[in-house]
Amino acid sequence: MQHALTDVFGIRVGHWTDQEGGTGCTVVLCPQGAVAGVDVRGGAPATRETDLLHPTCTVQEVHAIVLSGGSAFGLAAAYGVMRWLEERGYGFDAGVAKVPIVPAASIFDLPVGRADARPDAAAGYAASQAAHDGPVAEGNVGAGTGATVGKILGFSQATKGGLGTASKVLANGIIVAALAVVNAVGDVIDPETGAILAGARRPIMGGFANSETFIQSKTGQTLQSLVDKRSNTTLAVVATNVRLDKAQATRVAMMAHDGLARVIRPSHHPLDGDVIFALSLGDRQADVGIVGTAAAQVVAQAVVRGVLMADSLHGIPAARDLMS
Repeated sequence: MQHALTDVFGIRVGHWTDQEGGTGCTVVLCPQGAVAGVDVRGGAPATRETDLLHPTCTVQEVHAIVLSGGSAFGLAAAYGVMRWLEERGYGFDAGVAKVPIVPAASIFDLPVGRADARPDAAAGYAASQAAHDGPVAEGNVGAGTGATVGKILGFSQATKGGLGTASKVLANGIIVAALAVVNAVGDVIDPETGAILAGARRPIMGGFANSETFIQSKTGQTLQSLVDKRSNTTLAVVATNVRLDKAQATRVAMMAHDGLARVIRPSHHPLDGDVIFALSLGDRQADVGIVGTAAAQVVAQAVVRGVLMADSLHGIPAARDLMS
């Protein structure tokens, strides 16, 4: 076990990272196909092909998931992943061609580094080339490169976010794993102690402001007047070796959002674009409620790792630097 999304057999993860530009993309490859579901819970998502994952839609499997920086511009990375898959003969057989199914979601990281630096098709292709089934790099990599958290006092008081991953082994060889890109408006909380690990920093007194308390103290003001509305969203991919259909995978994605609510406060508000994908590979048998419960746990763990593994970048301090 690598305590990563790649613990689920058939999953490969690859990153493309632009440290100078402050952006990147992460590709979760499942070339042989995986049943997928999605739950879009935030009010400001940037997504591609999520409607296709509805249980009533025809196509049953996806071949990759792309998580990207660059806001809606970064969705272009998915085309490079499609090209990589098509060159190798993977995709939905449409008779005249095989069409790779590649849903995607992006975070807004344009204030970090250069606003004109965005993942494109070449970045998605490079991330696919780099994908492997070994340990997954975390922190300032891939889609987590320009991620930040705690924007309630403005972007200048934010803390560095990042990419994290975690997994859990249940009875009978069942594995549930997650990968998260943490770019939330709110603070990231230690689920054991309730302490703020990363969030909005107080400019004079130091320490963290507690975004949840701050918002509630501003009753009567619009949320848009309090939050940098351009710089938010947490994305995650959950995977399991339990056999699920599309409706069950969708339920797992829905339950996995509980993991965000446990460690990000506030979460799922109108200016976030929170999206969780769920992938099913393998033929293990388990109740969908058990898988969903474990999914919420590993999503929470991946979020915490995302901020703890991050490094300071472009003047934005990381949690571990603030702790030292």
